Amino acid sequence: MSSSEWSAFVGELNDLTPLNQDTLAHRANTDRDVASLAAKRAAAEADTEAVSEYLSLESVDLLRPDDIVAFKKDGVQDGVFKKLRLGQYPCEARLDLHKHTVEQARKALLDFIRDSLRQGHRSLVVVHGKGERSQPQALLKSYVSGWLKQIPQVLAYHSTQRHHGSTGSLYVLLRKSEQAKQQTRERHQSRLG
Repeated sequence: MSSSEWSAFVGELNDLTPLNQDTLAHRANTDRDVASLAAKRAAAEADTEAVSEYLSLESVDLLRPDDIVAFKKDGVQDGVFKKLRLGQYPCEARLDLHKHTVEQARKALLDFIRDSLRQGHRSLVVVHGKGERSQPQALLKSYVSGWLKQIPQVLAYHSTQRHHGSTGSLYVLLRKSEQAKQQTRERHQSRLG
């Protein structure tokens, strides 16, 4: 570029005004964010309480004692489900429903899910037993399997590996809490920037 071309270029720039800032400032968590998280948490707990009203005690599709049970909601990645199926997530909480009636098991399961969500647990084990000696067989197993599908916070479940109870118990994966989602976002953001 010749000096005359450079002078013409600089002359064109004289009429421009510089930008003060062309990026957004990083915003720290505000009280509104905390209030928003509390409202979302309360809504999730209300959802769990509302679920208890429609978890049926009347009819259920009966399973056999040795049936492998599997369920995955849309959007759950295949790799996540495979890891759950293989028992590769650490068990953060465990519920044993042996010797429970169907009504007692329903209440215990809902309380367990609600408490696990409050504590931020995501990977659970629910022991329902095979039900080989019950009449009809696998009654509690059938109900637990049906109920878990109806709870919005349950993303997936699968019969456990042999060392965790095989077809007599389930690995259960819960939805992440808003706080855990925020921590994940922050961890990924720190990696990028």
